[in-house]
Amino acid sequence: MIRIVDLNKSFGQNRVLCGITLTVEKGETMVVIGQSGSGKSVLIKHLIGLLKPDSGEIFIDGVEITRLNEYALQRLTKKFGMLFQGAALFDSMTVAENVSFGLERQTSYAQEKIRELVTESLARVGLRGVEKMMPHELSGGMKKRVGLARAIAYRPEIMLYDEPSTGLDPIRADSINDMINMLKKEMGVTSVVITHDMVSANKIADRIAMLYKGVIIEVGTPEEISHSENEIIQQFIHGHAEGPIRTK
Repeated sequence: MIRIVDLNKSFGQNRVLCGITLTVEKGETMVVIGQSGSGKSVLIKHLIGLLKPDSGEIFIDGVEITRLNEYALQRLTKKFGMLFQGAALFDSMTVAENVSFGLERQTSYAQEKIRELVTESLARVGLRGVEKMMPHELSGGMKKRVGLARAIAYRPEIMLYDEPSTGLDPIRADSINDMINMLKKEMGVTSVVITHDMVSANKIADRIAMLYKGVIIEVGTPEEISHSENEIIQQFIHGHAEGPIRTK
C-alpha cells in the first residue's frame, strides 16, 4: 500500500531524512518510533505531499507521488485521513462543522448524506449527541476523537496518526489505541502511526520501525523489537537516560 524508497530531506545544513526505505502492507498498522526531533513528523508529511523530498520515491497503491502535479496529488490524497497531534479542530466551528469539513470540500454529497456520515462517524468513535458543541467545551480526549471522526468521515483507505496519545492521561490514551485497532478491524484501513509512547506502540502495531538520526535502524514486530540486540532500541523502549542516545 505504501512504499518509501531511499527518501532524503534536508532543511539547510540539517539532514533530517537520510535514505529512508520502508514498506507498509495493505491493512497493516506500522508504528514509527523515535526521539522528538528524529524526523517522524517530517516523514509523515511527505506521505500526503505537504513536503517534497530532495530525492527518493514514495509509492501509494502503486503510484509514485513525488512528481505528481497538485491536481493529481489532491486526487490521490483523498485516500488518506489524518489525525493531527493536537486534533487541529477549528475553534469557531461546531463539532458537526469540524467533522463535515472534508466532506464539504472533497465530495459532492448532498447535505443529508453529509449529516448522516457526520453522525455515523461520531458514533463510531463513541461520541453521540455532541454535534452542536464547540471545541472549547470538549476535553482533550474528546477533541482527539472528534479529530478522528473527521479523518474517517469520507472512508479513507489509509490513516496517518501524528502522536495520537500525546497530552492524554493513560486511560484516555488507551481509548484512542482501542479506536485505532477498531478502525483497522472494521474498516480495513492501512495505518502509519508516529509515536514515542511504547505502551501505545505495543498495543496497536503489526510492526514497529525505529527512526534514529534520519535512518530506519530496525523494523520488526513488537515482540522482535522488544528483544532487539540494538542498544539504541533498548535504551529508547525502556526510557533509560544512560546509553548511546545522548540527552542534551
